[in-house]
Amino acid sequence: MTFHKLCVLGLGYIGLPTASTFATHGIKVIGVDVNRRVVHTLQNGEVHIHEPGLRTLVQAALKSGNLVIAEQPAEADAFIIAVPTPFKKTAVSGQRSAISFPAADLSYVISAAEAIVPHLRRGNLVVLESTSPPRTTEDVVAPILERSGLKAGVDFHLAYSPERVLPGQILRELIENARVVGGVDAASARAARELYATFVRGEIIETTATTAEMVKLMENTYRDVNIAIANEFSRLAERFGVDVWEAIDLANRHPRVNILRPGPGVGGHCISVDPWFLVEAAPDLTPLIRTARQVNDEQPVYVVDLLRRALGDLNGRRIVLLGLAYKPDVDDLRESPALEVGRLLVEAGAQVKAYEPYKQNVRIEGIPTAPTLESALRGSEAIALLVAHTPFRELAPETVAAMTDARLVVDAVNLWPPDVWAAAGFDVHRLGVGRQTTDD
Repeated sequence: MTFHKLCVLGLGYIGLPTASTFATHGIKVIGVDVNRRVVHTLQNGEVHIHEPGLRTLVQAALKSGNLVIAEQPAEADAFIIAVPTPFKKTAVSGQRSAISFPAADLSYVISAAEAIVPHLRRGNLVVLESTSPPRTTEDVVAPILERSGLKAGVDFHLAYSPERVLPGQILRELIENARVVGGVDAASARAARELYATFVRGEIIETTATTAEMVKLMENTYRDVNIAIANEFSRLAERFGVDVWEAIDLANRHPRVNILRPGPGVGGHCISVDPWFLVEAAPDLTPLIRTARQVNDEQPVYVVDLLRRALGDLNGRRIVLLGLAYKPDVDDLRESPALEVGRLLVEAGAQVKAYEPYKQNVRIEGIPTAPTLESALRGSEAIALLVAHTPFRELAPETVAAMTDARLVVDAVNLWPPDVWAAAGFDVHRLGVGRQTTDD
Protein backbone atom coordinates (compact mmCIF):
# COMPACT_ATOMS: atom_id res chain seq x y z
CA MET A 1 0.00 0.00 0.00
CA THR A 2 1.00 3.61 -0.48
CA PHE A 3 0.23 6.07 2.28
CA HIS A 4 0.11 9.75 1.41
CA LYS A 5 -2.10 11.04 4.24
CA LEU A 6 -2.34 9.91 7.85
CA CYS A 7 -4.68 10.95 10.66
CA VAL A 8 -3.43 10.45 14.24
CA LEU A 9 -6.06 10.70 16.98
CA GLY A 10 -4.57 11.59 20.36
CA LEU A 11 -1.53 13.86 20.72
CA GLY A 12 -0.14 12.71 24.05
CA TYR A 13 3.11 10.99 24.99
CA ILE A 14 2.80 8.52 22.08
CA GLY A 15 0.53 10.17 19.51
CA LEU A 16 2.49 13.43 19.21
CA PRO A 17 5.93 11.84 18.67
CA THR A 18 4.37 9.34 16.26
CA ALA A 19 2.56 11.99 14.22
CA SER A 20 5.65 14.21 14.10
CA THR A 21 7.93 11.36 13.08
CA PHE A 22 5.65 10.35 10.20
CA ALA A 23 5.46 14.00 9.12
CA THR A 24 9.24 14.40 9.06
CA HIS A 25 9.42 11.29 6.89
CA GLY A 26 7.32 12.82 4.15
CA ILE A 27 3.75 11.81 5.00
CA LYS A 28 0.99 14.40 5.33
CA VAL A 29 -0.33 14.09 8.87
CA ILE A 30 -3.41 15.48 10.58
CA GLY A 31 -2.80 15.42 14.32
CA VAL A 32 -6.09 15.42 16.24
CA ASP A 33 -6.79 16.06 19.90
CA VAL A 34 -10.03 16.93 21.68
CA ASN A 35 -8.21 19.07 24.25
CA ARG A 36 -8.34 22.63 22.91
CA ARG A 37 -5.45 23.74 25.09
CA VAL A 38 -3.27 21.03 23.57
CA VAL A 39 -4.40 21.96 20.06
CA HIS A 40 -3.71 25.68 20.56
CA THR A 41 -0.35 24.99 22.20
CA LEU A 42 0.79 22.88 19.26
CA GLN A 43 -0.60 25.24 16.65
CA ASN A 44 1.58 27.93 18.23
CA GLY A 45 4.66 25.75 17.85
CA GLU A 46 4.97 24.82 21.52
CA VAL A 47 4.66 21.40 23.17
CA HIS A 48 2.76 20.32 26.28
CA ILE A 49 4.97 17.33 27.07
CA HIS A 50 8.52 17.13 28.40
CA GLU A 51 10.48 14.69 26.23
CA PRO A 52 14.05 15.26 25.07
CA GLY A 53 14.12 16.45 21.44
CA LEU A 54 10.34 16.52 21.04
CA ARG A 55 9.99 20.29 20.71
CA THR A 56 12.56 20.36 17.89
CA LEU A 57 10.85 17.43 16.14
CA VAL A 58 7.36 18.97 16.38
CA GLN A 59 8.55 22.34 15.15
CA ALA A 60 10.32 20.70 12.21
CA ALA A 61 7.17 18.75 11.34
CA LEU A 62 5.02 21.89 11.52
CA LYS A 63 7.50 23.95 9.53
CA SER A 64 7.60 21.33 6.77
CA GLY A 65 3.86 21.73 6.29
CA ASN A 66 3.38 17.98 6.66
CA LEU A 67 1.90 18.21 10.17
CA VAL A 68 -1.39 20.01 10.72
CA ILE A 69 -3.04 20.15 14.14
CA ALA A 70 -6.83 19.95 14.36
CA GLU A 71 -9.71 19.18 16.73
CA GLN A 72 -11.53 16.87 14.32
CA PRO A 73 -10.32 14.02 12.06
CA ALA A 74 -10.55 14.15 8.28
CA GLU A 75 -10.29 11.73 5.37
CA ALA A 76 -6.95 9.94 5.15
CA ASP A 77 -5.33 6.77 3.82
CA ALA A 78 -4.66 5.55 7.36
CA PHE A 79 -5.80 6.34 10.89
CA ILE A 80 -3.90 5.73 14.13
CA ILE A 81 -5.76 5.75 17.45
CA ALA A 82 -3.34 6.73 20.24
CA VAL A 83 -5.70 7.91 22.97
CA PRO A 84 -5.52 7.12 26.72
CA THR A 85 -6.99 3.94 28.22
CA PRO A 86 -7.16 4.68 31.94
CA PHE A 87 -8.93 2.36 34.33
CA LYS A 88 -12.11 2.69 36.30
CA LYS A 89 -11.40 2.35 39.98
CA THR A 90 -13.70 -0.59 40.69
CA ALA A 91 -15.39 -3.39 38.84
CA VAL A 92 -16.91 -6.66 39.94
CA SER A 93 -16.60 -10.06 38.30
CA GLY A 94 -19.33 -12.65 38.58
CA GLN A 95 -17.02 -15.58 37.86
CA ARG A 96 -16.78 -18.03 40.77
CA SER A 97 -17.14 -15.26 43.34
CA ALA A 98 -17.35 -11.50 43.44
CA ILE A 99 -13.89 -9.98 42.99
CA SER A 100 -13.29 -6.25 42.96
CA PHE A 101 -10.58 -4.86 40.68
CA PRO A 102 -9.97 -1.88 38.37
CA ALA A 103 -11.30 -2.24 34.82
CA ALA A 104 -10.28 -0.62 31.55
CA ASP A 105 -12.00 2.61 30.57
CA LEU A 106 -12.31 2.36 26.79
CA SER A 107 -14.41 5.49 26.40
CA TYR A 108 -11.60 7.39 24.64
CA VAL A 109 -10.97 4.51 22.24
CA ILE A 110 -14.68 4.25 21.52
CA SER A 111 -14.98 8.01 20.90
CA ALA A 112 -11.96 7.97 18.58
CA ALA A 113 -13.32 5.04 16.57
CA GLU A 114 -16.71 6.75 16.29
CA ALA A 115 -14.99 9.92 15.04
CA ILE A 116 -13.31 7.95 12.25
CA VAL A 117 -16.54 6.38 10.94
CA PRO A 118 -17.71 9.35 8.79
CA HIS A 119 -14.28 9.53 7.13
CA LEU A 120 -13.60 5.82 6.61
CA ARG A 121 -13.25 4.75 2.98
CA ARG A 122 -12.68 1.48 1.18
CA GLY A 123 -9.01 0.47 1.29
CA ASN A 124 -8.19 2.53 4.40
CA LEU A 125 -6.06 1.25 7.28
CA VAL A 126 -7.01 1.82 10.93
CA VAL A 127 -4.45 1.01 13.64
CA LEU A 128 -5.19 0.98 17.37
CA GLU A 129 -2.09 1.80 19.43
CA SER A 130 -3.79 2.43 22.78
CA THR A 131 -3.03 -0.29 25.31
CA SER A 132 -6.21 -2.34 25.63
CA PRO A 133 -7.58 -5.60 27.02
CA PRO A 134 -7.36 -8.64 24.73
CA ARG A 135 -9.88 -8.65 21.86
CA THR A 136 -10.55 -4.89 22.03
CA THR A 137 -9.57 -4.46 18.38
CA GLU A 138 -11.93 -7.18 17.14
CA ASP A 139 -14.77 -6.93 19.67
CA VAL A 140 -14.92 -3.16 20.31
CA VAL A 141 -13.22 -1.19 17.55
CA ALA A 142 -14.24 -3.31 14.55
CA PRO A 143 -18.01 -3.19 15.21
CA ILE A 144 -17.88 0.60 15.61
CA LEU A 145 -15.95 1.12 12.38
CA GLU A 146 -18.30 -1.24 10.55
CA ARG A 147 -21.14 1.21 11.18
CA SER A 148 -19.69 2.88 8.08
CA GLY A 149 -21.13 0.01 6.05
CA LEU A 150 -17.65 -1.34 5.38
CA LYS A 151 -16.36 -4.68 6.68
CA ALA A 152 -13.10 -4.98 8.64
CA GLY A 153 -10.63 -7.25 6.89
CA VAL A 154 -12.67 -7.09 3.70
CA ASP A 155 -13.27 -3.45 2.78
CA PHE A 156 -10.70 -1.83 5.07
CA HIS A 157 -7.67 -2.97 7.04
CA LEU A 158 -7.70 -3.04 10.84
CA ALA A 159 -4.69 -3.72 13.07
CA TYR A 160 -3.29 -3.32 16.55
CA SER A 161 0.29 -2.17 17.17
CA PRO A 162 1.41 -1.39 20.72
CA GLU A 163 3.95 1.29 21.50
CA ARG A 164 7.06 -0.10 23.23
CA VAL A 165 9.02 3.02 24.10
CA LEU A 166 10.65 4.35 27.24
CA PRO A 167 9.82 7.90 28.37
CA GLY A 168 12.99 9.94 28.03
CA GLN A 169 14.03 7.80 25.05
CA ILE A 170 10.82 7.93 23.00
CA LEU A 171 12.16 9.52 19.83
CA ARG A 172 15.03 7.07 19.51
CA GLU A 173 13.12 3.97 20.53
CA LEU A 174 10.15 4.82 18.31
CA ILE A 175 12.47 4.33 15.35
CA GLU A 176 14.92 1.69 16.59
CA ASN A 177 12.78 -0.70 18.64
CA ALA A 178 11.18 -3.81 17.18
CA ARG A 179 7.47 -3.33 16.53
CA VAL A 180 4.66 -5.88 16.66
CA VAL A 181 1.76 -5.38 14.23
CA GLY A 182 -1.31 -7.56 14.56
CA GLY A 183 -4.11 -7.58 12.03
CA VAL A 184 -7.66 -8.87 12.04
CA ASP A 185 -6.44 -10.70 8.95
CA ALA A 186 -3.07 -11.22 7.26
CA ALA A 187 -3.64 -8.39 4.78
CA SER A 188 -4.29 -5.93 7.63
CA ALA A 189 -1.08 -6.93 9.39
CA ARG A 190 0.80 -6.53 6.13
CA ALA A 191 -0.69 -3.07 5.57
CA ALA A 192 0.27 -1.97 9.09
CA ARG A 193 3.78 -3.24 8.52
CA GLU A 194 4.07 -1.15 5.36
CA LEU A 195 2.86 1.94 7.22
CA TYR A 196 5.37 1.69 10.06
CA ALA A 197 8.17 0.78 7.67
CA THR A 198 8.05 4.48 6.75
CA PHE A 199 10.40 5.16 9.65
CA VAL A 200 10.89 2.04 11.83
CA ARG A 201 14.40 0.60 11.55
CA GLY A 202 13.83 -2.21 14.02
CA GLU A 203 12.25 -5.51 13.05
CA ILE A 204 8.50 -5.35 12.32
CA ILE A 205 6.78 -8.63 13.21
CA GLU A 206 3.34 -9.53 11.88
CA THR A 207 0.83 -11.47 13.97
CA THR A 208 -2.87 -11.38 14.90
CA ALA A 209 -4.50 -8.39 16.57
CA THR A 210 -5.30 -10.25 19.80
CA THR A 211 -1.77 -11.66 20.02
CA ALA A 212 -0.35 -8.15 19.67
CA GLU A 213 -2.67 -6.91 22.43
CA MET A 214 -1.54 -9.79 24.65
CA VAL A 215 2.14 -9.14 23.93
CA LYS A 216 1.89 -5.57 25.18
CA LEU A 217 0.13 -6.62 28.39
CA MET A 218 2.54 -9.49 28.99
CA GLU A 219 5.58 -7.21 28.69
CA ASN A 220 4.38 -4.77 31.33
CA THR A 221 2.89 -7.43 33.59
CA TYR A 222 6.21 -9.29 33.61
CA ARG A 223 7.93 -6.12 34.79
CA ASP A 224 5.22 -5.40 37.37
CA VAL A 225 5.54 -8.86 38.93
CA ASN A 226 9.33 -8.53 39.11
CA ILE A 227 9.10 -5.09 40.73
CA ALA A 228 6.64 -6.53 43.25
CA ILE A 229 9.12 -9.16 44.43
CA ALA A 230 11.78 -6.45 44.78
CA ASN A 231 9.38 -4.38 46.88
CA GLU A 232 8.57 -7.39 49.06
CA PHE A 233 12.29 -8.00 49.50
CA SER A 234 12.63 -4.40 50.73
CA ARG A 235 9.98 -5.04 53.38
CA LEU A 236 11.63 -8.28 54.45
CA ALA A 237 15.02 -6.55 54.67
CA GLU A 238 13.59 -3.96 57.04
CA ARG A 239 12.09 -6.73 59.16
CA PHE A 240 15.37 -8.65 59.38
CA GLY A 241 17.75 -5.69 59.75
CA VAL A 242 19.29 -6.11 56.28
CA ASP A 243 20.34 -3.56 53.66
CA VAL A 244 18.23 -4.67 50.69
CA TRP A 245 20.36 -2.71 48.23
CA GLU A 246 23.47 -4.62 49.24
CA ALA A 247 21.54 -7.90 49.25
CA ILE A 248 20.17 -7.31 45.74
CA ASP A 249 23.63 -6.43 44.45
CA LEU A 250 25.01 -9.66 45.86
CA ALA A 251 22.08 -11.79 44.65
CA ASN A 252 22.41 -10.35 41.14
CA ARG A 253 25.93 -11.73 40.91
CA HIS A 254 24.27 -15.08 40.29
CA PRO A 255 24.38 -15.59 36.50
CA ARG A 256 20.65 -16.30 36.26
CA VAL A 257 19.29 -13.71 38.70
CA ASN A 258 18.33 -10.11 37.93
CA ILE A 259 16.33 -8.62 40.79
CA LEU A 260 14.98 -5.15 40.03
CA ARG A 261 15.19 -2.10 42.30
CA PRO A 262 12.51 -1.49 44.94
CA GLY A 263 11.00 1.96 45.36
CA PRO A 264 7.96 3.89 46.52
CA GLY A 265 5.68 1.97 44.14
CA VAL A 266 4.90 1.64 40.45
CA GLY A 267 3.37 4.38 38.33
CA GLY A 268 2.90 5.56 34.79
CA HIS A 269 0.20 4.60 32.36
CA CYS A 270 1.70 1.22 31.45
CA ILE A 271 3.07 -0.97 34.23
CA SER A 272 0.66 0.25 36.89
CA VAL A 273 -2.38 -0.16 34.62
CA ASP A 274 -1.85 -2.89 32.02
CA PRO A 275 -1.82 -5.90 34.39
CA TRP A 276 -5.36 -5.02 35.50
CA PHE A 277 -6.54 -5.50 31.91
CA LEU A 278 -5.53 -9.16 32.15
CA VAL A 279 -7.15 -9.51 35.57
CA GLU A 280 -10.31 -7.95 34.18
CA ALA A 281 -10.33 -10.31 31.19
CA ALA A 282 -9.74 -13.48 33.25
CA PRO A 283 -9.94 -12.93 37.04
CA ASP A 284 -10.07 -16.66 37.70
CA LEU A 285 -6.70 -17.20 36.00
CA THR A 286 -4.68 -14.27 37.37
CA PRO A 287 -4.12 -14.53 41.15
CA LEU A 288 -0.37 -13.88 40.83
CA ILE A 289 -0.85 -10.82 38.63
CA ARG A 290 -3.50 -9.41 40.95
CA THR A 291 -1.31 -9.95 44.03
CA ALA A 292 1.68 -8.27 42.40
CA ARG A 293 -0.47 -5.26 41.56
CA GLN A 294 -1.67 -5.06 45.16
CA VAL A 295 1.89 -5.30 46.49
CA ASN A 296 3.05 -2.42 44.32
CA ASP A 297 -0.05 -0.33 45.03
CA GLU A 298 0.59 -0.73 48.76
CA GLN A 299 4.25 0.33 48.62
CA PRO A 300 3.54 4.05 49.28
CA VAL A 301 2.12 2.97 52.65
CA TYR A 302 5.53 1.57 53.59
CA VAL A 303 7.26 4.81 52.62
CA VAL A 304 4.88 6.76 54.85
CA ASP A 305 5.47 4.23 57.64
CA LEU A 306 9.21 4.80 57.28
CA LEU A 307 8.62 8.53 57.74
CA ARG A 308 6.42 7.82 60.75
CA ARG A 309 9.10 5.70 62.36
CA ALA A 310 11.67 8.41 61.73
CA LEU A 311 9.53 11.37 62.87
CA GLY A 312 7.01 9.90 65.26
CA ASP A 313 3.54 11.40 64.99
CA LEU A 314 3.19 12.88 61.49
CA ASN A 315 0.49 15.37 62.46
CA GLY A 316 1.76 18.89 61.85
CA ARG A 317 5.22 17.78 60.69
CA ARG A 318 6.64 19.79 57.81
CA ILE A 319 7.71 17.39 55.08
CA VAL A 320 9.00 18.25 51.61
CA LEU A 321 8.62 15.74 48.79
CA LEU A 322 11.38 15.72 46.20
CA GLY A 323 9.88 14.41 42.97
CA LEU A 324 6.30 13.78 41.90
CA ALA A 325 6.79 12.06 38.53
CA TYR A 326 6.31 8.32 38.27
CA LYS A 327 9.93 7.72 37.19
CA PRO A 328 13.23 9.62 36.87
CA ASP A 329 13.73 12.46 34.40
CA VAL A 330 10.20 12.63 32.99
CA ASP A 331 7.31 14.98 33.70
CA ASP A 332 4.62 12.29 33.65
CA LEU A 333 2.61 12.20 36.89
CA ARG A 334 0.08 9.56 35.81
CA GLU A 335 -0.51 7.00 38.59
CA SER A 336 2.64 8.24 40.34
CA PRO A 337 3.35 6.57 43.70
CA ALA A 338 4.94 9.82 44.86
CA LEU A 339 1.54 11.48 44.63
CA GLU A 340 0.04 8.70 46.73
CA VAL A 341 2.76 9.19 49.35
CA GLY A 342 1.83 12.86 49.44
CA ARG A 343 -1.88 12.13 49.81
CA LEU A 344 -1.27 9.66 52.64
CA LEU A 345 0.90 12.19 54.47
CA VAL A 346 -1.77 14.86 54.13
CA GLU A 347 -4.35 12.41 55.50
CA ALA A 348 -2.03 11.85 58.47
CA GLY A 349 -2.03 15.60 59.17
CA ALA A 350 1.42 16.42 57.85
CA GLN A 351 2.17 19.80 56.28
CA VAL A 352 3.36 18.69 52.87
CA LYS A 353 5.12 20.64 50.16
CA ALA A 354 6.54 19.24 46.92
CA TYR A 355 9.08 20.10 44.26
CA GLU A 356 9.02 18.49 40.80
CA PRO A 357 11.84 19.87 38.60
CA TYR A 358 10.28 18.70 35.34
CA LYS A 359 6.78 20.07 36.01
CA GLN A 360 7.19 23.10 38.20
CA ASN A 361 3.81 24.72 37.47
CA VAL A 362 1.74 21.65 38.27
CA ARG A 363 -1.18 21.97 40.69
CA ILE A 364 -1.95 18.98 42.89
CA GLU A 365 -5.04 19.06 45.08
CA GLY A 366 -4.01 19.11 48.71
CA ILE A 367 -0.27 19.16 47.96
CA PRO A 368 1.25 22.63 47.48
CA THR A 369 4.11 22.69 44.99
CA ALA A 370 7.10 25.01 44.99
CA PRO A 371 8.66 26.66 41.92
CA THR A 372 12.24 26.14 43.12
CA LEU A 373 14.13 23.65 45.24
CA GLU A 374 15.13 26.33 47.73
CA SER A 375 11.56 27.51 48.27
CA ALA A 376 10.45 23.89 48.70
CA LEU A 377 13.08 23.13 51.32
CA ARG A 378 12.63 26.35 53.26
CA GLY A 379 11.06 25.67 56.65
CA SER A 380 10.93 21.88 56.26
CA GLU A 381 11.65 19.37 59.03
CA ALA A 382 12.15 16.30 56.86
CA ILE A 383 12.94 15.47 53.25
CA ALA A 384 11.27 12.58 51.44
CA LEU A 385 13.30 11.70 48.33
CA LEU A 386 10.81 9.90 46.09
CA VAL A 387 12.14 10.12 42.51
CA ALA A 388 15.72 9.59 41.31
CA HIS A 389 15.76 12.65 39.05
CA THR A 390 19.20 13.64 37.75
CA PRO A 391 18.99 17.13 39.36
CA PHE A 392 18.51 15.43 42.74
CA ARG A 393 21.32 12.95 42.10
CA GLU A 394 23.69 15.84 41.44
CA LEU A 395 22.87 17.67 44.67
CA ALA A 396 25.63 17.98 47.22
CA PRO A 397 24.63 17.70 50.89
CA GLU A 398 26.27 21.05 51.59
CA THR A 399 23.98 22.66 49.00
CA VAL A 400 20.88 21.22 50.65
CA ALA A 401 22.13 22.10 54.13
CA ALA A 402 22.42 25.73 53.08
CA MET A 403 18.75 25.79 52.02
CA THR A 404 17.09 24.18 55.04
CA ASP A 405 17.49 23.28 58.71
CA ALA A 406 16.01 19.85 58.00
CA ARG A 407 18.52 17.08 58.59
CA LEU A 408 16.22 14.06 58.38
CA VAL A 409 16.07 12.36 54.98
CA VAL A 410 13.91 9.42 53.95
CA ASP A 411 15.38 8.08 50.72
CA ALA A 412 12.93 5.78 48.95
CA VAL A 413 15.11 5.31 45.85
CA ASN A 414 18.62 4.82 47.29
CA LEU A 415 19.88 7.97 45.57
CA TRP A 416 21.96 9.76 48.18
CA PRO A 417 25.02 7.86 49.57
CA PRO A 418 24.21 7.60 53.27
CA ASP A 419 27.82 7.87 54.44
CA VAL A 420 28.41 11.06 52.43
CA TRP A 421 25.21 12.66 53.67
CA ALA A 422 25.76 11.46 57.23
CA ALA A 423 29.18 13.14 57.19
CA ALA A 424 27.38 16.39 56.38
CA GLY A 425 25.08 16.00 59.39
CA PHE A 426 22.07 14.32 57.77
CA ASP A 427 20.21 11.38 59.30
CA VAL A 428 19.36 9.24 56.26
CA HIS A 429 16.70 6.55 56.48
CA ARG A 430 16.57 4.36 53.38
CA LEU A 431 13.72 2.21 52.16
CA GLY A 432 14.61 -1.45 52.58
CA VAL A 433 17.32 -0.89 55.18
CA GLY A 434 16.38 -2.29 58.58
CA ARG A 435 17.05 -0.41 61.78
CA GLN A 436 14.86 -2.70 63.81
CA THR A 437 15.82 -5.67 65.92
CA THR A 438 14.57 -9.14 65.12
CA ASP A 439 12.32 -8.86 68.20
CA ASP A 440 10.21 -6.10 66.59
